[in-house]
Amino acid sequence: MEWWEAFWLGLTQGLTEFIPVSSSGHLEIMQQLLGGRSEDFHYFLEFINIGTLLALIIYYRKRIWRILQDIFVRHKFSLALNIVITCIPAVVFGLLLGNVIESAPFFSSFATIAAMMAIVGILMILVDKLPHMGKLRDETQLDKKRALYIGLAQVIALIPGSSRSGTTMLAGRLVGLRNKAAADYSFLASIPIMCGVVAKSLLSSASQAYIVSNLGLFLLANCVAFVVGSLAIRWALKFLRRDDALKYFGWYRVALAALIAIFLLLQ
Repeated sequence: MEWWEAFWLGLTQGLTEFIPVSSSGHLEIMQQLLGGRSEDFHYFLEFINIGTLLALIIYYRKRIWRILQDIFVRHKFSLALNIVITCIPAVVFGLLLGNVIESAPFFSSFATIAAMMAIVGILMILVDKLPHMGKLRDETQLDKKRALYIGLAQVIALIPGSSRSGTTMLAGRLVGLRNKAAADYSFLASIPIMCGVVAKSLLSSASQAYIVSNLGLFLLANCVAFVVGSLAIRWALKFLRRDDALKYFGWYRVALAALIAIFLLLQ
């Protein structure tokens, strides 16, 4: 892999991780533009989210600290327990099906990415038209049943093109959260998942060997992802204060799905 390939992959990860347009789908597209899938890309993409994970932890450091204080000082477990409940379905299905989805060509195909882009995009366009949206002010008002619904939606994000943030924000909206609150909860609930994915990858001797032999490219991509991701998360949360924000991401997804479909038809 060349340095400019690492740069573009880091840029793509940083731009798309925190907006509901599917970072995995965009990274698959970027791989094809850079010459196609390879074992080199596979190992590289296992760790490219370290930069965006660090950006997320730094952005929510005060909120994370308050959650820890709630647990260990005030003995209030409601929000922390909800986050655990939300994470459980993705962890279970990820362990059971993660390797199958990663290795099966069907799930990484442009056709699948386009289909998931379009389906989730259409739902984003329609969600704000539903009645009784946005009754809950923030994520602390979620109950355990609603937290589980959001967790079940997160399972869909195992398929490239779906978007973890997109599916969880949609589910958050459907259970009554406003856009900004749904985004905050989505990002907080993603931190344990992302930490687990990184830790699992780091335990692999093959992955460790790859990092050592490609340390410069690894650092470059993650530095780019960190800087761009830090800017993207601030922009996304500011934009998501709008009650109709999701529909704009939805239209982008539908437009991208149409472009992919045209590309496939012309091949």
